[in-house]
Amino acid sequence: MRRLLLLLGILLLHRGRCFEFVIDGEWEDETSDLRDHQQRHKRAILTSEEQEDFEAIRGHDITVKSYKVESRITSRFAHTTVRSSVVNSGSKAQSIGFNVQIPKRAFISNFTMNVNGITFVGSVKEKTVARNLYAQARARGKAAGIVRANSQDMETFKTEVHVPPGSNIEFELHYQEMMHRKLGFYEHSLYLQPGRLVPQFQVDVYIFEPKGISMVQTPNTLGEQFTELIQVTSSNGKAHIVFKPNIQQQRKCDTCTDSAIDGVLTVKYDVNRDSNAGELQVSDGHFVHFFAPSELSPLPKNIVFVIDVSGSMWGVKMKQTVEAMQAILDDLTVDDQFSIIDFNHNVRCWSEELVPGSTIQIADAKKYIENIKPSGGTNINEALMRAVQMLVKASNQNQIDPRSVSMIILVSDGDPTVGEIKLSTIQKNVKRVMREEFSLFSVGIGFDVDYDFLERIAMDNRGTAQRIYANHDAAEQLRSFYSQVSAPLLRRIQVQFPENSVSDVTQNVFDKYFRGSELVVAGKVLPSDSDTLTSFTTASAASLDVTVETETDTTELDTELAKQQHSFNGFARQMWAYITIKQLISDRSLASTAAKKRRITQRIMALAVEHQFVTPLTALLVESDDAKERLLADSPKDSKQGCCSGPPPMAPVNVVYQHPPWVQITTPPPSEVEKGGEEWLLPRKITLVDNDPHFIIHLPRSDMDVCFNIDSKPGHILNLVSDSGAGVVVNGQLISSKVSTKKLNTYFGTISIYYQPDGVSVTVSTSSIALSDGRSNHSFTWGATAEITQNGLRVSIVKNSHVKITINNNIQVMVLLHRVWKKHPVNVDFLGIYIPNDNQYSPLVHGLIGQFSTEPEVSVYDVHEGLDPLKKEATMEVKGNKLLVTRGWQKDYRHDKKRGSNIYCWFIHNSGKGFIDGHYTDYIVPDLNSFLQTP
Repeated sequence: MRRLLLLLGILLLHRGRCFEFVIDGEWEDETSDLRDHQQRHKRAILTSEEQEDFEAIRGHDITVKSYKVESRITSRFAHTTVRSSVVNSGSKAQSIGFNVQIPKRAFISNFTMNVNGITFVGSVKEKTVARNLYAQARARGKAAGIVRANSQDMETFKTEVHVPPGSNIEFELHYQEMMHRKLGFYEHSLYLQPGRLVPQFQVDVYIFEPKGISMVQTPNTLGEQFTELIQVTSSNGKAHIVFKPNIQQQRKCDTCTDSAIDGVLTVKYDVNRDSNAGELQVSDGHFVHFFAPSELSPLPKNIVFVIDVSGSMWGVKMKQTVEAMQAILDDLTVDDQFSIIDFNHNVRCWSEELVPGSTIQIADAKKYIENIKPSGGTNINEALMRAVQMLVKASNQNQIDPRSVSMIILVSDGDPTVGEIKLSTIQKNVKRVMREEFSLFSVGIGFDVDYDFLERIAMDNRGTAQRIYANHDAAEQLRSFYSQVSAPLLRRIQVQFPENSVSDVTQNVFDKYFRGSELVVAGKVLPSDSDTLTSFTTASAASLDVTVETETDTTELDTELAKQQHSFNGFARQMWAYITIKQLISDRSLASTAAKKRRITQRIMALAVEHQFVTPLTALLVESDDAKERLLADSPKDSKQGCCSGPPPMAPVNVVYQHPPWVQITTPPPSEVEKGGEEWLLPRKITLVDNDPHFIIHLPRSDMDVCFNIDSKPGHILNLVSDSGAGVVVNGQLISSKVSTKKLNTYFGTISIYYQPDGVSVTVSTSSIALSDGRSNHSFTWGATAEITQNGLRVSIVKNSHVKITINNNIQVMVLLHRVWKKHPVNVDFLGIYIPNDNQYSPLVHGLIGQFSTEPEVSVYDVHEGLDPLKKEATMEVKGNKLLVTRGWQKDYRHDKKRGSNIYCWFIHNSGKGFIDGHYTDYIVPDLNSFLQTP
C-alpha cells in the first residue's frame, strides 16, 4: 500500500475557468526506512473503508448515460479502455468524479475528457517537462488535474470536474498491461463499481492468441445473479466475453434503485502450446518469446520456512498460517529437504539442519507448528540470517543436490521491532549473505504489513512477494502462493538468438522456472533477407540438460493481425517497452551509483515518452485542443514502493546463440547451417526398419542389402536390439492401419531405447518423445527442435522430422516420424528406425537387427528370371539354410520422407525365416524395456 500521491481539482465556474493544483506526497527519501507503525495501520484502515465506498462515477443529481469497458488482449498483452458519458442533471453546479481501479502492474497510456465541448487530450511527457507546462497554465489561472491513488492490489485513478447544471462530460481512460501466467492460466480482472444504474452498461473482452486458446473461463466473482449474463464465445484462437445487463438486471432487487454491480469481472484463459517448446511471435519489427514447458519432473527443493510468531500474529492470522502450513508440508516429497524457523524477539529452529520430507519428519513438523503460541516482538533480521546459514551449511557439506532448488519462504505480518530494525540494513544484510543459487520469497499477512519492504527484499534475492489478506480464506491464499513456487521445473534458463538477428533484448537469463508460470523475452528484430527468426533456449531440468530451438515466420503474424477486427496490432512493440521499463525501474532501485541511476532514469523517461506510458518518472499531461487548459497525472514515483513485481534481471549475457559446454554438437551452429540442410551424419548405407514394417539389413563385408517383412499383430512388441553386455535394448511396438483392406497393415507406433546402467529409457511415439530414469519423467513434442543430455545419453530432436538417440558416443539409433493426413480413411502416423552398422555392441548382442552386428556368411547364386519379369529370383545360402530369394527394392526415407529413395535388396520370404535366428515370434517381448530372453 502506498501513500496518496496527488490530489488535483478542477473548478469550472460560470465565467472563465479557475483551477487548483494540490500535491500531497513528493519523492520519498530513500533512507527513510523507519515508519510509524500506528500511522501505517491507520492508513490501511482508511484505505479499506475507501474501498467499500468506491464508485466509478461520483456526484449528486447526475445521469450516467453510459459506462463501457473494452479490453483487447493479443498474445498476453491487454489494452483496456474505460469510457463513460455523464450529464449534470441537477439545478446547481457540482463536482463530478470519474474513478477507475486498475491493476498495479498496469501503465496508464492515455486519458481524454470532453467537458461541454472542450476536449482534453493526453500525452505522456517527462515529469519535469509536464510539470513545467502545467505550472505555466496554472500561472495563467488555467490548469486542471487528476488524482491517482494507491491501495492493495490496485491503483485508483481519479478525476473530478466542477461543472454547471446541464453540462455533458465524457471520460475515456486507457491502460495497458502484460498478462502474467500463474498456476497454469492468465487472469484479467476488471473492477466494475458504477455505483448507480446505467442505461448503457457493457463490458467486452476480446482475446486473440495465434496458437489458439485452450481454455477460457469467467469465474463467478460478480455474484450469482450475473452468472448467466456473462456470455463467452470462443473459436480459432479468438474469444469474446461480453457482459451487458439492462437496467432491470442491474438492480439489487426488482424494486431497488441501487445497482448490484459491485465487484470484479475475472477472465481466466490459457493457450495451446507444445509441451516443452517455446512460442516465438514477431510483429511490427519486434519479437516476443514465450516459454512455458510443462511435461517435466519437478526439481528437488530445499526449503527453509521462516514464520513470524510475534504477538501481532495472535488469533486468526496464526490459525490460518498453521492451517496453510499443514497442507504445504503434505506437499513435500522424500526428495525435498526442509526445516522451520519461527521467530518473535527470539529465533528458534525446529531442526538445526535440513531434513528429508519423510512421513515421520513431516508429522513431527506439524506438531511443532500446532504448538506455536504467538507473543513478543519481531526479529526479522536474525531469523533470515539463521535461514541463510542453514542453507549455506547444507551446501558446504554437500547435502544439497546440485540440481535442486534452494529457497527461503518468509511469512510475516509486521515491521521489525527487535534487533536490527532499519529496513535498508536488513535488506543489505540478507543480500550480502545470500548465495546466487538461493532465492527468497516473502508473504505479507494483513493490511498493515510493510509489503513494500517484503517485496524489495524478495526481488533483491531472485524471488517474489505476495500480500495475503487476513480474512476467512487467508489459508487458501497462502497455499495458492506456495503452489506457484512448489514445482520448480528448470534452472539456469537462457534464451539466445543467432548473431545479427535481434537487438535490445530484455532479460534473457532466468534463475528458475516454476510449473504453471511463463518466461517472456522480447526485443527488436534486425533487418534481414530471411523471413525466419530462430531462438535457442537452454536449461537444466531434473537429471538432464535441454536445448530447445524455436522458429517463426517474421511476416505471418502481421498478416493475420490485419484480418482481426478486435486485436491489438501494436502488442509486440508495446510489450517490449512494457517489459523493458519494468526491468529498468527494478534496476534503478538497485543502482550502485548515482551516475548509473541517472543513466537508467534517462532511458526509462525516453522509453515511457516514446511508448506513452505513465511511469514513476513520467506524467500524463492532458491539454485542451488549444493547449490553454491542462491536466496533469503523475504515477507513483519510487520503484522501491512496489510499482513493479517480479525479480530483477540477472546479469546481462550475450544473446548470440552459443552451445552450452554440456552439449556435444556434431553439426555447425545454427547460423552456419543452411536451412533444411541438416545431416544426421549416419552412413549412406545403413540397417533400417520402415513402413509396413520392412527390414533392410545392410551387410558391409558382402556389400549387400537383405530385406524381409515381419507379419506380426498390432500391440506386439518386437525386440530389435538386445545387448545385455552393453545394457542397451531397442524395442518397437506395432500399430495397425485404421481399416483392414486385403491384409492388415502394421507399423511401428512406438520405439523404446533403454539404457540399463543409468536406468534411462527414451520412448518415442508419433506424438511425443519421453525420457524417464525411474524417478524423473520428461516429455517433449515433435513441435520443436531440441537437444537433451542426461549423463551419457543424448537425444537430438529435429522438429516434425526425426530424433537421434546417442549412448556414450558409440551407439546411435535414429527414429523417423511419418505424418499422414489426419482424416485419411486408412493410413496412420508411424515411425521408422535407422541404425548404423558400426554401433559398438558387446559380443552378447542379439535381436532382429542386433544379431547382424556379427555379419553372417552369405552367398547368392543361380540368379534367374522370376514370375515377375522385373524381379529376378535366386538362391541364398546363409546360416546353413538355402533360401529362395527375390530381387526387389525397399525405401530409405531419410532424405525424402514423401517418396523415399530406392534400396535394392534380396528379399527373404516368410518373415525372414532362415535368415534370422529362430522364428520371428521368438523376438516378441512383454514390455518396451524388456531384454530378449536367450537360451
